[in-house]
Amino acid sequence: MLVTTCEFGGNTHHTRLLPKMSANESGIRLHNPVPAVTDAHSGARYCRLSTSAVEVIIDISAGARPGIIYWGPTLPHTSPEELALLSTRQWAFGGANVDVSDSLSNEFGAGLAGPSGFVAHRNREDWASILTLTDAAQDAGNRALLVCQDSNTGLSATYTLEIDLDSHVLSARTTIENLGNDALTIDWCAALCLPLDRRLQSLLTFTGRWAGEFQTQEVPAFRGSVVRENKSGRTSHDNFPALVAKARYTSEKHGPAAGFHLGWSGNHRVRADRHSDGRAFVQMGELFYPGEMVLGQGERYETPEMLAAWSDNGLTRLSQRFHEHFNKHVGGGRKDRKPRPVHYNTWEAIYFDHSEERVLDLVDRAADVGAERFVLDDGWFGTRRHERSGLGDWWVAKDVYPDGLHRITDRIRERGMEFGIWFEPEMVNPDSDLFRAHPDWILAADGVEQVPFRDQYTLDLTKLEVFNYLFETISAVIAEYDVAYVKWDMNRDIQHPGSAGRGVIHRQTQAVYDLMAKLRSHFPELEIESCSSGGGRADFGVLRHADRLWLSDNNDAGDRQAIQRGASHFFPLAINGSHVGPRLCHITRRTHSMAYRAATAMFGHMGLELDLADEPEADVETLKRAIALHKQHRKLIHSGRYFRLDSSDYLNAFGVVSDDGREALFSCAKTDGHSTTLPGRFRFAGLDDATRYRMRLIWPTENVSITSPSIVERADLLGDGIIVSGEAIGQHGVQLPLMYSDTCLIYHFVAVDE
Repeated sequence: MLVTTCEFGGNTHHTRLLPKMSANESGIRLHNPVPAVTDAHSGARYCRLSTSAVEVIIDISAGARPGIIYWGPTLPHTSPEELALLSTRQWAFGGANVDVSDSLSNEFGAGLAGPSGFVAHRNREDWASILTLTDAAQDAGNRALLVCQDSNTGLSATYTLEIDLDSHVLSARTTIENLGNDALTIDWCAALCLPLDRRLQSLLTFTGRWAGEFQTQEVPAFRGSVVRENKSGRTSHDNFPALVAKARYTSEKHGPAAGFHLGWSGNHRVRADRHSDGRAFVQMGELFYPGEMVLGQGERYETPEMLAAWSDNGLTRLSQRFHEHFNKHVGGGRKDRKPRPVHYNTWEAIYFDHSEERVLDLVDRAADVGAERFVLDDGWFGTRRHERSGLGDWWVAKDVYPDGLHRITDRIRERGMEFGIWFEPEMVNPDSDLFRAHPDWILAADGVEQVPFRDQYTLDLTKLEVFNYLFETISAVIAEYDVAYVKWDMNRDIQHPGSAGRGVIHRQTQAVYDLMAKLRSHFPELEIESCSSGGGRADFGVLRHADRLWLSDNNDAGDRQAIQRGASHFFPLAINGSHVGPRLCHITRRTHSMAYRAATAMFGHMGLELDLADEPEADVETLKRAIALHKQHRKLIHSGRYFRLDSSDYLNAFGVVSDDGREALFSCAKTDGHSTTLPGRFRFAGLDDATRYRMRLIWPTENVSITSPSIVERADLLGDGIIVSGEAIGQHGVQLPLMYSDTCLIYHFVAVDE
């Protein structure tokens, strides 16, 4: 019998290993996992998970339902016993004669008012679960595994919680095991029921639409429920699985805030519930179709990962924690292997109008302006001359490219660029060789007509033969043309995701992940972009397999300012694809100057998506300068600490600061008009008060002030600039010049040793 030592609530004691519940068997993702152990003591005990900034304290009293009594800033001088006593609740008239405590799942059997985090039954029975602690293990002070069982309903729940030591982000999963003889149907299982600090009265949720993703929407103080559900079969354009809770006075720099994100690319539910007794909880998990998740005896279900971050210093610090977590633990370090190449994509240049000569001309023009990767978008395969034909036939179209793509790929490499290509692996057109041969390979609900959507159906990747077909055909193209990059698209919702009569979005989503992982394993240097008619599949789940997000199909620079700001709450700049589109935006029909389009695209994984032959020569020269400027500063853009700035409604202001605080780059876009005669002063963040910096305007390269003299001339900002303290520009700020809307200024700061 193995004996291990754990610390709960400051008490060290010995526990014994239960042979059944090992971390590996449960699929628990712990570093140096500790097997489950049994508490050798009775009475109240506390599991305290701590980092230097954040901690979670869980009541793990033996034989009771474990519950979180504290989540927030680390309290080094406070004991769990103090917090538990200070949190004492009592019964009140009009309710039960005892106060019902909350737990990690707020399960039905306990009788807590409000929505449960776990809903399951066996043919309408065994639904009132009460999950009491049987085993617990803690590892390294920041990871815990808690096992609960209910012998009455015949199931167990294993909770895995970990606070990352670097980013201070809490990750949580729940694993349910069916211990009974009969099948167990799970209707809902949240990754965790996480209590909210009572100061966090309002919510920031994320909504939008196709071509207008990552729009923020504030929900003021409320009592009741805020619920967002997605059943599109992908992360969705309108229900990004995240929310931020904040105090009334919280800003970008000040005040408490908590952020939550579900790393999952399928159907989901996100909810925040504020009970009449004052308690509030956040739940996140998969949204199942009826009967979709059924466990046989001994089978287990593990939820997607829920991530939660805390900040005492405003919304920007919250975002930085999610960025740090991605950089260290989600992206796998892939983005740091080399500089993020400036990206040219053919879509808005040629659409389906492919020809070898036209593409070769674009290759040369892209290389001339400084592109480092050339991506051939939709239209290169099968009978794909329009969107109604060819999907699923993943071989080069002989009528367009009779000799294949070798002449094009050879030219791309001669010009010093990588080759990328577009696929939409999960989809098939009815007008395709694949569908004619295998009409039974699609997802569908028996007896229900398919909802028309882009003249395409969704392939059933849960069928091994479909999965293998896609891997083999895609692999053949990657191998033949030495493809370095795949733009992985997914252009429709899945309204009826049925296979063999049952809903299968859970299995379908896992199969997509598996296909990406298998391709990456077969081609270790391959990079993948997650595109889903824009930002329809953007989350930390897919980012364990993909290297870049396409945030939106909308390249309108004005709209992009808002889209990119919304995405920055969770995603770092280095993975956010941002393209310079045509002067006349094909979606909004608005026009913007090249200087504004280029400045908007610079702060991200910069790319181009326009017909360079149609751009005026002066604009092409401006674009060249912008690409050169991006390359000069992209290490800072992609690795610096990100700061969103509190500013007037007519500005979008943010920046990046190097880790040592000696260099910074800030963007200030004027997106609308202002009611005052002159714009206000612009205050920077993240710079050291005592350090003196040389401040210059490095974009645009000409003075955009409407009248003169302005601060641009007085401070020689387009020349040598001025030397100022971080304190002056952070506390007092700098006057903005009078300028037209749709103008973007980029300020550069370098520390000066005097």
